[in-house]
Amino acid sequence: MTVRELHNALSELYPKTLSCSWDNDGIMVSPDPEARVRRILVSLDAVTDAVRYAAANGFDLLLTHHPMLFRGVKSVTPDSVGGRRILTAAAAGISVISLHTRLDAGREGVNETLCRTCGFEPSGTFGDEDAPEICRYADVKPMTGDYLAGLVKEKLGCPAVRATGQGGAFIRRIGFCGGDGKDLIPAALAAGCQAFVTGDAGYNMAEDAAEDGLFTVEAGHYHTEAPVCRVLADTASALTGAYAEIFNSCAYRII
Repeated sequence: MTVRELHNALSELYPKTLSCSWDNDGIMVSPDPEARVRRILVSLDAVTDAVRYAAANGFDLLLTHHPMLFRGVKSVTPDSVGGRRILTAAAAGISVISLHTRLDAGREGVNETLCRTCGFEPSGTFGDEDAPEICRYADVKPMTGDYLAGLVKEKLGCPAVRATGQGGAFIRRIGFCGGDGKDLIPAALAAGCQAFVTGDAGYNMAEDAAEDGLFTVEAGHYHTEAPVCRVLADTASALTGAYAEIFNSCAYRII
């Protein structure tokens, strides 16, 4: 299967119609879209270390969640982070495919995988006007917010989580949004969620949500999205028959 064919196959699973209007995804870089895909490196981010690892280990495709090209590129030189990534990939003959919000929203995507990794089965979807089905919710047996926070920390392997709200109150519906989910808090409330698991919600948004009865668990951008890399690697390998490996692109630590 070629780079272009793989992108087309992934687009059938994660249609472009699921992408937010402001998003940029698809084939980011490709010296030859008709090149055969034999070795795939999957990473949450198209960071320089991931590109260099791919080049050093004979990978011909880097498949990521976050777009390699997101904000407008004004120049491509080794002097900028974006330029280094593009030049390194192109020089090594590596193509880069990024699936962003359509992977968030799609079946077995970021949010569905987050829900299942935390030990729940999705009951439905919710979102905003731009992405009405981007998030997932699970109807669960009653549990307290504090119990949920501990469960999320354990299941995602987080060094810590930040919980905001009444930890002793019982929860029956939990919303899930990997990454930066603060803008989806109103949608979670509208969907009848009593708890919201996300990567980042922001101090003020979480405090305001607590007053409206929403218990928020923030587990970090990376930890809430990283589980999808395994799904993405398995999917890409099944489509192409190629070897697929996961690269840990997380650079932050809690000290």
